[in-house]
Amino acid sequence: MNRRAFLKQVALGAAAGAALSRASSAAEAPGRPPAAARPNIVYILADDMGYGDLACQNPKSKIPTPNLDRLAAQGVRFTDAHAPTAVCTPTRYAILTGRYCWRSRLQRGVLGPWGETLIEPGRLTVPAMLRQHGYATACIGKWHLGWKWATKDGKRPQSGPDRLSNVDFTKPIADGPTTRGFDSYFGTDVPNYPPYCFIENDRTLGIPSRLKPNTMFGVPGPMIEGWDLVQILPTLTKKAVAYVETAAKTPDKPFFLYFPLTSPHVPIVPAPEFKGKSRAGDYGDWVHQTDWTVGQVLDAIDRCGLAESTLVIFTSDNGPEVAREVGVGAYERIQKFSHASMGDLRGVKRDAWEGGHRVPFLAGWRGKIKPGAASDETICHVDLMATLAALLGARLPDDAAEDSYNVLPALVGEKTEKPIREAVVHHSCNGKFAIRQGRWVLIDAPTGDDNKEPDWLRKERGYEPHNQPGELYDLAQDPAERRNLYAQHPDIVQRLKALLEKYKAEGRSVPPAR
Repeated sequence: MNRRAFLKQVALGAAAGAALSRASSAAEAPGRPPAAARPNIVYILADDMGYGDLACQNPKSKIPTPNLDRLAAQGVRFTDAHAPTAVCTPTRYAILTGRYCWRSRLQRGVLGPWGETLIEPGRLTVPAMLRQHGYATACIGKWHLGWKWATKDGKRPQSGPDRLSNVDFTKPIADGPTTRGFDSYFGTDVPNYPPYCFIENDRTLGIPSRLKPNTMFGVPGPMIEGWDLVQILPTLTKKAVAYVETAAKTPDKPFFLYFPLTSPHVPIVPAPEFKGKSRAGDYGDWVHQTDWTVGQVLDAIDRCGLAESTLVIFTSDNGPEVAREVGVGAYERIQKFSHASMGDLRGVKRDAWEGGHRVPFLAGWRGKIKPGAASDETICHVDLMATLAALLGARLPDDAAEDSYNVLPALVGEKTEKPIREAVVHHSCNGKFAIRQGRWVLIDAPTGDDNKEPDWLRKERGYEPHNQPGELYDLAQDPAERRNLYAQHPDIVQRLKALLEKYKAEGRSVPPAR
C-alpha cells in the first residue's frame, strides 16, 4: 500500500468531476419558484462527532475547530438538536426520507457489509423532491444505506479473510444513490467495510482484486491495489469543493450537495499535517481534520460568491464512539486527555441517553440567518424534508416524510407560540425507545445504556442508581440525566408512553394533510 499506487487508482475517476457536475441550466418550469427563491443546499454530516467536540459549544474541548466555530458565528447554533437514532444507517435513512428508520425493515443496528438497499423503491427522498423543483443533486461521501451487488454465482454477496468475494465488480451496482434521487455519487460505502475502493455512480473505480491485509483496519474483504485509508477524506474533500466550483458556473440551476463524511468515525487516520494539532490524541486530530474539510467547503462557497444563495447545514449522525478496540474511546479520552466528547451529557453512540443522539447542529445562510444566533428549539434530523419543502413552498404527499416537521422558523429566527414539534422519538442501537416532549424525556427501558457505562464515570458525574422499569428525566433541571424520576411522576410516564404507542400504531408522528 503506497500513496503513489493509491493516487493512481483515484486517477481512474478523473472524469468524476464531470460526472459530478450539474447539467446545463434549463428554462424554469411553469409554476416553479424562480432561482432566487431556491437556495443551494449543502448538508454536511459528520460521522460519530460528539456534542462536546466543538470548541464553540464546549469551553473545555481540547480540539481546535476554527471552521465550525466560524460557521456558528456566521449563523445559528442549535443546542437541542437530535439524531433520530444513536447509530449510523438509521439516521441516514431518516435524513433522506423524513421517516423514522424503525418503521423500516431495520429495527436495530446498522446495515452490515454487502447489505441491500434500505430506502424502499418509490419512497420520496429529499433529493428526489428537490429534483422535482429543478435542483441538481449529488451525494459525495459515505453512503451506508445499501446496494444490490451482482454476484458471479447468483448467491448473496460475501467475503472473508481467506477469500476475495463472489461479487462481480465488472457489472453495475443496482439500487444505489443514483436510484434514490441523486444525479451523481462519488464516495466509499463505509470506510471499514469492503469493497475497499471508491465508487462512482454505480461502478467501482477499478476492480478490487486483492484481500485487505490484516494490518489494515476494517472487515476482511476485497481491496483495490494501493488503497490508502489516510487519503479517503482528502479525496472526498476535493470532490466536494470541485462540485461547488462547477455548480457556481450555472447559477440559474440550484444544487443540493449531501456530503456525509467518513470522519471522525473509525478508522481514525488523521493526515500527517494534522497530527499533534489537538490535545485529545489521534481522535482529536481527526476531528480537527474534519473541521478543515468543512472549512474547505465554506471557503469554496465564499470564493464562488454563493454565500448569499446557499444554506449550509452541519451536524453529526450520532454521539461519539466508545468502543475500546478502535483506540481511545470516548470514556478513555476523559481519563487520558480530560476531553469529554459528549460534553456534560450522559451517554455515547448507541445509547438512548442524551449523549447518544444530541449532536452538534449549525446552519448558515448569509442575509437570511442571523449571525451568532443560538436556538434551544428541539429539532431532529428527520425534519430536513419538511423544512426544505416549506422553503420551496412545496406540498408533501401524505405517504412521505411521515415524521418530518418544518423547522424553518427556528432556522431563520422567527418566534413561534409553541414548540414546533409535538415530541421527538429517540431510538438506541439495540432498539430501545425513548420519547422527548418539552422538558421531559422517557426512556422506555430499564436503562438508556447500550454500551457499558463505567463505574468510575457514574461516581464522578453523580449518576444515581435505580431499580425502576424505565427512566424519566426532567432535562430542564437535570440535563445530565443524573436522577431518575420514573417513580415520582407516574402520570407523566403514562402520558409519554401513550404518545409513543400512538406514533408507533399510526405509522406517523406528523398529522396528515399538513
